[in-house]
Amino acid sequence: MPEHQPTPWLTEGEQHVWRTYLAATADLQAHLDRRLRAEAGVPVAYYEILVALSESPGGSLRMGRLADVCRASRSRLSHAVAMLESYGWVSRCATDDDGRGSVARLTDAGLAALRESAPGHVGEVRACLFDALSAEQIAALHGITHALRDAVAARAGA
Repeated sequence: MPEHQPTPWLTEGEQHVWRTYLAATADLQAHLDRRLRAEAGVPVAYYEILVALSESPGGSLRMGRLADVCRASRSRLSHAVAMLESYGWVSRCATDDDGRGSVARLTDAGLAALRESAPGHVGEVRACLFDALSAEQIAALHGITHALRDAVAARAGA
């Protein structure tokens, strides 16, 4: 059995970066969620479902794939799609190929709701993220976020 190595604790500087990163991302998500709820009546998670469907061929995706794209559990996604169905923004039907799965499809009303809410949402993303950074910082953030995503994927075995 290999020897247990002591955990290398974060330095004071690393701890500051970590906590600032957590606060910034949580605050941004919470702000965007509050704005979408106030302006469009939906949480950011529902908006992301509408976006994912709008960007898919035919405006539809299998539920399992939609959960993956939205980084949501299958049960959480199912609940969200049920709510979007109650608004008339999404419909769900059995798959054509095997009948075991289901497909979520963006309705015309859902596309209209997305088109109505997108300008405000994109404006907030721009104001809170891109307008706050220089071109060099945006380029650095691009590299940093890709490196983080790749490191997590490698650790998670994805």
